[in-house]
Amino acid sequence: MTETLTRHTMVTPTAAAWAALLAARPDLAREPLLARWGSAGYPLVARRPAWEDDAGAVPLGLPLPPSQGKQRIAVSLKPGDIAGSARPPLLRDAASAAPAAWQASIVALLRLDPSTRCFGSLAWQHLTALAYVSDSSDLDLLWDLPDADGLDPLLDGIAAIERCAPMRIDGEILAAAGGANWRELWQRGEEILVKGRTEARLMARARFLAGERP
Repeated sequence: MTETLTRHTMVTPTAAAWAALLAARPDLAREPLLARWGSAGYPLVARRPAWEDDAGAVPLGLPLPPSQGKQRIAVSLKPGDIAGSARPPLLRDAASAAPAAWQASIVALLRLDPSTRCFGSLAWQHLTALAYVSDSSDLDLLWDLPDADGLDPLLDGIAAIERCAPMRIDGEILAAAGGANWRELWQRGEEILVKGRTEARLMARARFLAGERP
């Protein structure tokens, strides 16, 4: 299971693994919110590996809320320390955690693609009930690559919604190679930046849309 974790995958550590991690990391144990993170059932998120990560470990992370400094915490766990994993939350499930000013845009986005998922500040606010969304927050979204006939309507629809939205709409279209920024795809350049499980690299737009891997 852990070998196939992609970026944005939400991961739940075992209670024992989280307690052991804090015992080994006094710098983290001193943060009150992290001390109760595991017992509260809050998730971690899969990230790309860094050079300092141990071989065979699963690289994970979490962002603290803005009130706690918005620090990004990087940790790693053994595969056996993971109790479960899931895709990022559906936008329709997280919508109630969004500000009132965002609701009309969210309704339009869900009408465009009911299977839209979210990450970033809205996802964390939904999953933890902690205050992550601020006046300057983007709405970070994920869309699975539609079929060839559905891509242009999706991209054009996102762009049209954003023009009237009170917040910036950011996010990625997901395909076999990884995630590509929706805006880059909408601009229809020949090359796009694709963020994969282990690295980010430039890739021909046509190859990405064909479902190829880098």
